[in-house]
Amino acid sequence: MTAQTKRIQTQHKAFPLEVYDLVDIIEEVARGSYSNDIMEFTKPGHSEMIQRVAEAMGMMMVKVEAREAHLEKLIEELRDLNLQLKSNVTQTVITIANALGARDSYTEGHALRVAIYSERLARRITLPVEEQEKIRIGGMLHDIGKIGFSDRMFSNQDVSFSKDMAKEIHQHPKIGEAILKNIDFLGPVLGYVRCHHENIDGTGYPDGLRADEIPLGAKIISVADCFDAISTDRSYKKGRIQEEAFAILRQIGGKSLSSDLVESFIQEIQENGMAE
Repeated sequence: MTAQTKRIQTQHKAFPLEVYDLVDIIEEVARGSYSNDIMEFTKPGHSEMIQRVAEAMGMMMVKVEAREAHLEKLIEELRDLNLQLKSNVTQTVITIANALGARDSYTEGHALRVAIYSERLARRITLPVEEQEKIRIGGMLHDIGKIGFSDRMFSNQDVSFSKDMAKEIHQHPKIGEAILKNIDFLGPVLGYVRCHHENIDGTGYPDGLRADEIPLGAKIISVADCFDAISTDRSYKKGRIQEEAFAILRQIGGKSLSSDLVESFIQEIQENGMAE
């Protein structure tokens, strides 16, 4: 019996005991605890008024529970629709990013390989599954800012670039972030896109971040990006064989790349092979 019921009982001793018991149950219902105890008061042996109150309360409980179930169903449907919308928007952006492949044979397939390598490395270092997916998406979208590049950037056959071309290259992480910034559910992916060319020693771009200032997802994508660039044939150079690519990664580990991530990545490739 609740304190409030006891006070009522003290003030109105003429009320039958069943009234106080019914009030207790009604108070429990009001707090969201729906039980069938109230149905006992609808049975013969209780006064007509008590039976009517109990029946009315029972009907109200049924209606409230039905509405709550309906609301839960609607919320679940909205959640599913929201997930589908996020998936559709993400896929649309990825499709746009893949359009870069039409301008450069190297770029075609590069984003997919970087995404695969990035996800594999994130999984190897046991990041949460949700974070692995964010990093995979970041790998797919890391070069989306190159959509703003002039055609001369894609037709260049030399390893050397003019100062103007280098300046243009250095803008693509910021352009990529700007393209994606209004897709709020991407969250940390924006930072991965912006920071994937930052270096551990602070010599990278666009912000000159160093070490722990660089998001982990961006560091992972940077290792995957470098490996694919080193190991893939391009118009002006032949891709290095696996062991040579590993040696180069180790050489720039601790400078441009995280040495720990480089070693984890090399182990992953040695055990599970390169992306096709």
